[in-house]
Amino acid sequence: MDMSKSVENRSKSVGRDPRVNHRTALGRSAWGTACVYIVCVLMGAGAGWLVGFLADWLVTLPWAPLQGPARLLASAPGPVLPAAGSVAGLAVGFVVQHEELAIRLTDECVVLTRKGRNQTFRRDAIATACRDGKHLVLLGHDGGELAREECEVDGGRLADAFTEHGYGWAPADPHKGEFRRWVPDAPELPDAANAFLKARQAALEKKGPSDDDVRELRAELARLGVVVRDEKRRQYWRTCGS
Repeated sequence: MDMSKSVENRSKSVGRDPRVNHRTALGRSAWGTACVYIVCVLMGAGAGWLVGFLADWLVTLPWAPLQGPARLLASAPGPVLPAAGSVAGLAVGFVVQHEELAIRLTDECVVLTRKGRNQTFRRDAIATACRDGKHLVLLGHDGGELAREECEVDGGRLADAFTEHGYGWAPADPHKGEFRRWVPDAPELPDAANAFLKARQAALEKKGPSDDDVRELRAELARLGVVVRDEKRRQYWRTCGS
């Protein structure tokens, strides 16, 4: 069967016009996004009010440090500090949204966007998609991970969207039982993989799993055929096809 007939049959199976390349966008719901901004703004306003309250209190204590900054803050009109805190909270909300994963699905590819950076994976490269804890995982045909991204989207929505576009979906990582806890100089791993895992462990403990160095070292390990997952800043590994 040629490619055009395959696409047509797949489109018919989900009740769509085969001439239309349907696209699905997934991310935090509009209400969820609004809640994030509301909470950040309210927390910012509360922090601004608290700073003003503490400044008023400090200027009554001649022996307290930071008298100059305290007098400056205490002299500000009442609404200024809460308003400034609200603006800061709005900025924090924007950062939170910017760092969240956005997913775009078509019958031909999956596009993952985080921090303004896109990763595009063609349909024929993806064997299975699944949810592993808080992460969306895309698996290649060799068992390697094409992507592992923290994802706020409900698992049911993910499953529906991927299956609607004809991608394989698993309710859990089919390779989860193959992971082993990494210890320094693990004899089953090549020296290069142990070196990358050692550097990654240091970055993981210092900066957390979302740090760019942690992500880049995951990609280096993938090139060596080593898949890594994190649990409470501990690394677990498996090899592709193990």
